[in-house]
Amino acid sequence: MKSLLTRLIIPSFALAGTAFADLPPTAEQQKALTPDSVLQDLMAGNKRYMQGKTTTPNITERIAATSTGQFPKAYILSCVDSRVPVELVFDQGIGDIFVGRVAGNVESVDQLGSAEFATKVAGAKVLMVLGHEACGAVKGACDGAELGNLTALLDQIEPAVKAVEGFKDDQKNSKNKEFVEAVIEKNVKLTVADVRKNSPVLAEMEKAGDIKIVGALYSLHDGSVTLVKTPAN
Repeated sequence: MKSLLTRLIIPSFALAGTAFADLPPTAEQQKALTPDSVLQDLMAGNKRYMQGKTTTPNITERIAATSTGQFPKAYILSCVDSRVPVELVFDQGIGDIFVGRVAGNVESVDQLGSAEFATKVAGAKVLMVLGHEACGAVKGACDGAELGNLTALLDQIEPAVKAVEGFKDDQKNSKNKEFVEAVIEKNVKLTVADVRKNSPVLAEMEKAGDIKIVGALYSLHDGSVTLVKTPAN
């Protein structure tokens, strides 16, 4: 068994598509990553998750390795839904990814600031907006639900509700599964667009090729993550 010191010195970061790394990336390993390689790594991890072949990270050593610093690969903006365990979905462990969570996976000043820190300051290479099937926040927005501070949050999803076409007024509600799923996807696309629009920092990093900003959808039925086609920056 290699000592912790030896394993910190000898690169152990797994290449995209391979098994779980023994330790999270070091500063040098993170710097060598590209947005494409990180996205490939995330999708490969999701494939393992779907197949029930996730790996077990060495938690004790990962805690020790990250106690003095962190160099994650990506920032995932996800919904708070308990059925979407983000690190597990991508077969990642302590120190591998940043995760921002808010009902409906919507963009906000707080989330933008967090993403700017994760990428510009901490070096993450991918920013992913991750929506999911049967999102309760989206359903609430479809029905115009109101409840305390939740009302203002759901207002941020309303543009996606209004942007979805091809449905009659009496079909635009949470009981219509097809409409809900269309709004969920539209919400991801609009959030990606809002990230680029409202964060010059992130938009400039993407133009320079330092990061990728992508949208994706998670299936509650089979655990798959599917990338959503969004206009290029």
